[in-house]
Amino acid sequence: MFGKKKAKIEQPITPEELSRLNDKKMADAEIEHFHVKNDSIDIVKYKKRRKILSLILAICLIILLILFIVSMLLTQWGDLIISVDSPAVKKGIVLSEDPEFKTQGASLSAKQVDDVTNITYSWLPNDLDTSKNGEHNGDNYVAYTFYCKNNGQVTLDYDAMLEITGVAKSADEATRIMVYKNGEPSIYGKGKYDDRNTAETDCTKFETDTQVMSTSTENFKVNDVDKYTIVIWVEGNDPECIDDIRNGHVRMRMLFSVRDDETTAPAE
Repeated sequence: MFGKKKAKIEQPITPEELSRLNDKKMADAEIEHFHVKNDSIDIVKYKKRRKILSLILAICLIILLILFIVSMLLTQWGDLIISVDSPAVKKGIVLSEDPEFKTQGASLSAKQVDDVTNITYSWLPNDLDTSKNGEHNGDNYVAYTFYCKNNGQVTLDYDAMLEITGVAKSADEATRIMVYKNGEPSIYGKGKYDDRNTAETDCTKFETDTQVMSTSTENFKVNDVDKYTIVIWVEGNDPECIDDIRNGHVRMRMLFSVRDDETTAPAE
């Protein structure tokens, strides 16, 4: 008869072993806590870096957008802008540099002339209205020829107004603007500096401080075309043509509109 197997007697843990075991558990806990803490710090740092990078990217995009808008504005707003307002566009008023209107639109822009100096009227070419269409600037003057057409379906009346939209260093005091309409020229200048109600001797006075001139065309039939040439220069014989206006500029816009109270007639 086999005897019962003698049970294994568990040896008690000595105080030294218990101390070593506790030390090991504490060490493991500290290591685990250390890694968790480090991971948390890394995650926080990563999130901060991502936020900073996102902010920098957003700022860069905003700067690029602003530069793009400014670029567009600089491209559109030169020394001379010709445009048609929305009601006139709906009525069929169109503009073109081409008398055949192979290309047309509601806005045109003439490039500016850099580094200009004063000249006088007698120095200008005699064929400014007939030599070329579109932009044909010369030394120290802006020259731009364009056409306005009734491309709509009814006869109408329209108005056109040439206004100053920007001035630096009072350059408008000595500026002259010559407007040809269907071959007939008129020269405009600001009133005398010491008497705004008196025109300079060589030109017609501006209608207001900022409105150079206005013109109207009545009974403008379908497919009728008006031709315009605008010439801008600094008149050397003007008393206000002084060093103070050097490096100044004048920006202008010519706006076409139709009359709200017009009586329209269908095309024949």
